[in-house]
Amino acid sequence: MSGVWVFKNGVARLVSNPAVEPIDGIEPTCTRRKVLVYVPTNEVITSYALLERKLLSLGWEHYYDDPDLLQFHKTSSIHLISLPRDFSRFKSVHMFDIVVKNRNVFEVRDI
Repeated sequence: MSGVWVFKNGVARLVSNPAVEPIDGIEPTCTRRKVLVYVPTNEVITSYALLERKLLSLGWEHYYDDPDLLQFHKTSSIHLISLPRDFSRFKSVHMFDIVVKNRNVFEVRDI
């Protein structure tokens, strides 16, 4: 178990993500959102349409295998990028996957 143990009135509870969950009614102040940035133009990726244009220009192709995922494959490699269909579920783990597979083209930044 990881997180922060909070003691109040003799009762202990585990807060698994103190950066997001309020503790004793106090909202966290250190929540940081992450964004994916296309480095050549310093452009923040705000939609899948924008991301798709950038990936296609880098040689990635659509890969249609799973209806629940948006997937891209590069024929010159074994890499596959799998993203949730809903952009609101696009998380930092997906961003870092894109960065690892496209070094020096994308980066993840805190805002």
